[in-house]
Amino acid sequence: MAWSGCGPSCNAPWPPRYRYWDLAFALMGTAAFLVDLGADAWVAASYLKAGDYHWGGLVLGLLALSSLVTQFFSCAWYWSDPPDLMEALPARRTLLVLHILQLGYLYRCFYVLKVGFRVCRTKADKDIAYAVFLSHDISFLRLFETFLESAPQLVLGLYIILCTKKAEIFQVLGICTSFLCIAWALLDYHQTLRSFLREKHKLGRRSSTIYFLWNFLLVCPRILCLALFAVVFPSYISLHFLAVWSAMFLWVTLQGTDFMEHAAFEWPYRAVVAVILYFCWFNVAEGKTCYRSAIYYTFLLVDSAILAVSWLWNTVPLNYDSHFAAHALYAALPCYVAGILLRSVYYKCLHPTLQAAVPVTGDEMDNVDLAGKGMAAFRQLVVRGHGDQEAIRGYVNRRAYGLAQSFFAGTSKVAQHQGNGTLGDSCL
Repeated sequence: MAWSGCGPSCNAPWPPRYRYWDLAFALMGTAAFLVDLGADAWVAASYLKAGDYHWGGLVLGLLALSSLVTQFFSCAWYWSDPPDLMEALPARRTLLVLHILQLGYLYRCFYVLKVGFRVCRTKADKDIAYAVFLSHDISFLRLFETFLESAPQLVLGLYIILCTKKAEIFQVLGICTSFLCIAWALLDYHQTLRSFLREKHKLGRRSSTIYFLWNFLLVCPRILCLALFAVVFPSYISLHFLAVWSAMFLWVTLQGTDFMEHAAFEWPYRAVVAVILYFCWFNVAEGKTCYRSAIYYTFLLVDSAILAVSWLWNTVPLNYDSHFAAHALYAALPCYVAGILLRSVYYKCLHPTLQAAVPVTGDEMDNVDLAGKGMAAFRQLVVRGHGDQEAIRGYVNRRAYGLAQSFFAGTSKVAQHQGNGTLGDSCL
């Protein structure tokens, strides 16, 4: 998924690229969502059938919460998008009904597949821009859904296994699909951010592997520590979540996020980001992230260490059933250190802002400040056969652009010479 241009001051050559690889990414993401949904239904039904109504209710509650939040953001983005982009969609009343029935996100997934398949066949410039725009929103919704449902279910699944000291097939399947969804959501999010960069800085095997590994190695110890703490203090895990979530929510608010088009919807977004920060790092503000990330990872390390020590303190002397959990816990610290080291390798060697960026020039950008509240539009002149020219109009996904700017422009020396809302090495 690529986009042309480099901000209000300059554009790269048109058109953006949307290949069968991008369509395959969308297809695999939709398949992963459906598999995870089916696994969650199986897990909940198995618990309810066995008479474990509390655990079955928790699984269904997490599923319902993530679905409600995802549908809310999906509907809010439909309402804030330009009218041009709504022409090919059903009436707003129909879209509202789909979201009330909790089918709005699934409709988005299938609609992106439909548009993407048409793009791969026809290569129409306007459809390419539309497919890229839609794919960005799908990526963010998938990330929200994953950390509101899959990550908590991982903690719950490990907690139940540690309590019962046995693992059923449906529990193993639920844990595996949750890990799969987390891994895919992070990788897809990384691809979305890199879609704004020039072709030479697009998603590559090395950067993808390192990016995935350092996130995976940092998330796994966190989830394990939370599950172990819940085993010895099941009544306090909710208080722990509330305390850490409140601190993260305050931290995000102080950074002054500007993700949603409507100011009233910025508060729900910050609440969701605070949930993501409960499990892993998520940058939401421009500027150098070195100090912010250092503070965050130090806090997370101390917090996770307190959780792990609490479990050890209340479990010693270890019995036979606790040995496996203890060995996993002993491996958690090396995993965390390895994750930090891989993160340093990524930012030192593979982060695009540390590579030379050459300003490019091109045609005009109609709308203006991508950092503002409006949805920025562009108009590109495309040369057809026999010297004919055609004006292609499209829209920049401001939501995706803002996070990409925060992720890539923070430490870039080139970005310091760009105006507000520009990114010299981006492909908008």
